[in-house]
Amino acid sequence: MQERKKWTFATTGIVAALIALSAISTMIIRIPIPATTGYFNIGDVFVILAGLWLGPIAGALVGGVGPTIADAIGFPIFVPATMIIKGIEGLLVGLIAMGATDTSIKRRSVAAAVGGLTIVIGYFVFEAYIYPFLGKYMPAFAITDIGAAIVEIIPNIIQGVIGAVGGLALWKAMSGYKPTK
Repeated sequence: MQERKKWTFATTGIVAALIALSAISTMIIRIPIPATTGYFNIGDVFVILAGLWLGPIAGALVGGVGPTIADAIGFPIFVPATMIIKGIEGLLVGLIAMGATDTSIKRRSVAAAVGGLTIVIGYFVFEAYIYPFLGKYMPAFAITDIGAAIVEIIPNIIQGVIGAVGGLALWKAMSGYKPTK
């Protein structure tokens, strides 16, 4: 297993920058999904990059804070779901990638794919079950149901794939990864 890297002041700066990039990229490209009042975005690229590059704590922070800031500015009803789902996404990517050697692309690819899958499963569970349940007691959450959650599966798969591929590509560029022959 890879030795745990020490958290430094520079790491804090990089995490803050990735939080900002994930928030901005989530806000700039917003393609609405009318069935759930949610939207497609590319912020997951930076959540997955954080987990791959800096580990589970950084991944969870970038995932739990950056996209949540974006939701707070425009789609506040999704703040609880986004904070939990994207935080778990970054955490899982970091945990899976943490055991990879510096040159291992296979394990990081699996980690990125799990991150993308986390989005699909997480938002489905929130939109099909949790928000309808909460909507019985707090009308603001009565915005979706299982039918709408099913409609959002395909856009979430696309978002997850883009996040996984983009995050992995950025990790390769930032880490100096060179494929072995």
